[in-house]
Amino acid sequence: MRSERRSASAGAGWARSLRIIGVLAAMLLGALLPACTVMMKLAYNQASELVYWHLDGHFDFTDIQGVQVRAELGKLHAWHRQTQLPGYIDTLQKLQQQMPQDMDTAKACAVYADLRRKLQVVAEQAGPMTARLAGTLHASQMKKLQQRFDKGNADYREDFLESAKTSRKKRYKEAVNRAEMLYGRLDEKQLDIIGRRIDMSHFDASVSYRERLRRQQDALQTLRPLTGGQSTPDKTHTAVKGLFERTLSSPDTAYRDYLESLSQDICQGFAELHNSTTPAQRGKAVEVLHRYERDFRTLNGQKA
Repeated sequence: MRSERRSASAGAGWARSLRIIGVLAAMLLGALLPACTVMMKLAYNQASELVYWHLDGHFDFTDIQGVQVRAELGKLHAWHRQTQLPGYIDTLQKLQQQMPQDMDTAKACAVYADLRRKLQVVAEQAGPMTARLAGTLHASQMKKLQQRFDKGNADYREDFLESAKTSRKKRYKEAVNRAEMLYGRLDEKQLDIIGRRIDMSHFDASVSYRERLRRQQDALQTLRPLTGGQSTPDKTHTAVKGLFERTLSSPDTAYRDYLESLSQDICQGFAELHNSTTPAQRGKAVEVLHRYERDFRTLNGQKA
């Protein structure tokens, strides 16, 4: 049930395949990686099918739609493997060179910005596929999407809004797990850094929840007029492109300012934690990143 809740967030489908760029980038984005690279390779090789089942859970595709979506996802996955994995390999190599040294906030934020750019490239590539699918949707499928949104919202409220203590505990546990995937076991001082940074964070579950609701209503209001072939292909493409742009960059300036503050919190927190690590922990981080680099080379058909 918990894994299902996490997958319900916006963009979780292809973001899942992008998260495996490396544990460091995952920490900066607040995502989790498989601890085992064998599982990572298995997940990536099956990414198009995993994304299909995620989407089907939101829309309940017809047989005809299922064939179309699987074909589109297969093309997207092939494009991603051929064009995007080399960039991930390059990023992982650079990170391995940085790990033995101290890191300032600017360097940490550069990693965050790099992965966001990669996510945006994939979103742009997925736009035409989404537009083609949107024109085939039915009113009953929009109702199904609304129901999935409602369920995810209830889970979010339970995890983050109903109890500040529960929310803090969840965020702390996930942050520690991510850090220990990269560095190995943390000492008490390092655990204190994570706890203090969480307490200092600009994170506000109510602000994030409002933006979550805005994106959902935007999606529903954008897609409903396109269902059942009510729109031309050009108008559908334009509408979906606008939806993607508003999802990647909120029209709410206050939320964008909030997100920028959160980004700075994350970068500063990671830099402080990294600078507290021992040579052995940094060596562990290099090993982890090298393992992911090797596996991405295998997935890309390169020699390790």
